[in-house]
Amino acid sequence: MPLQMELVAITLDCPDPSALAEFYQQATGFEPHPKSDAEFAGLNREDGLFIGFQRVEDYRAPRWPDQIVPQQLHICFKVAESLAEAEARLLELGAGKPDHQPHGDKARVLTDPAGHPFCIVTR
Repeated sequence: MPLQMELVAITLDCPDPSALAEFYQQATGFEPHPKSDAEFAGLNREDGLFIGFQRVEDYRAPRWPDQIVPQQLHICFKVAESLAEAEARLLELGAGKPDHQPHGDKARVLTDPAGHPFCIVTR
């Protein structure tokens, strides 16, 4: 019988926790954690899911898809609007869009301001 584990937190390494938390807060609507600071910032979702951002000295951003610096983590987000609309909004917020898009019209691969790749999907 497998363990019954519930995902409650994801933490990303980055050079600027406050800035990365701001990006994800605007993108997801999660609430800023009241004890966030320059070394560790966090966001809370109503159901208890927490996304943390921790400062790492000499941070090296992932280089996707070439793996010179491995991606380290990959997060997928379901979006309510069309992929094009969600992509445009995320790019306005500071996301990047790699040239390599392996999923065609099913998903978009973007990168957050610290270089972590993430996908947006509609289903």
